[in-house]
Amino acid sequence: QVQLVESGGGLVQPGGSLRLSCAASESISGINVMGWYRQVPGRQRELVATSTNGRATNYADSVKGRFTIRRDNAKNTVYLQMNSLKPEDTAVYYCNARKFIPTSVYWGQGTQVTVSS
Repeated sequence: QVQLVESGGGLVQPGGSLRLSCAASESISGINVMGWYRQVPGRQRELVATSTNGRATNYADSVKGRFTIRRDNAKNTVYLQMNSLKPEDTAVYYCNARKFIPTSVYWGQGTQVTVSS
């Protein structure tokens, strides 16, 4: 059982930056995919960014060029650097971990990001 704890959310003005952190309870070098998702009330949770086996990264079109996902295996932590934030980025952001063998998925408790002037 992997426990994930997010931090770094908060209130920021449009155009500002935030860095989210996700600390895992075990080594993330053995976790195939680490990712960030977000959800607003009344809508489905959506993918923001993923990092697969520490090499391939994938981003939602809406955040490409503004957000960067980074894994720090030494700290068992995954970061999401968010720049040029927009009001539509407002959501609860969730950290996600996926293992392929055996198949297992884990979620953090979420951290609120609010972009508003």
